[in-house]
Amino acid sequence: MSRGHRGKIKGDPVTYQMPSPAGGVQMETFVPWTLVKRGHKKQVITPLDAPQEFLDEAHREQKARESAQDTPLMRALGLAHHWQRLLDEGKHRTMTEIAEAEGIDLGQASRIARLTQLAPDIVEACMAGEGNGLALDYLNRRVIPVNWGQQRQKLFTPR
Repeated sequence: MSRGHRGKIKGDPVTYQMPSPAGGVQMETFVPWTLVKRGHKKQVITPLDAPQEFLDEAHREQKARESAQDTPLMRALGLAHHWQRLLDEGKHRTMTEIAEAEGIDLGQASRIARLTQLAPDIVEACMAGEGNGLALDYLNRRVIPVNWGQQRQKLFTPR
């Protein structure tokens, strides 16, 4: 991160050299703050005026930023939802057409497409890096129940 970008997301201490006739004085300014995104707007939260829910939200967002977002599971989830949209819009009629267009095996395309059946909170947990070791190969080897309650029991219990 360059010097010009320090403290842009989270209030880190920034040190400036202030020129003066006596040879320069080093001055450090520190104001703790966190930048929270709210839709298209951004809001600065300081510890003095932040209610607990804002602090919790800031910690969740920071955790989500720090987790690895570009995992094979995340790419497969995005691809599955993209294919579902293509089917819904009528651009492709079957998974066979999608598999041919993508140049992959129909079995692999069908396994990836099953990820659209995951419960929304499981998808959010995977995005936040809280999937407890859920991996794409693990999901491909398992039958994903249609019932979301059964999915939570099966996927979030110790293996």
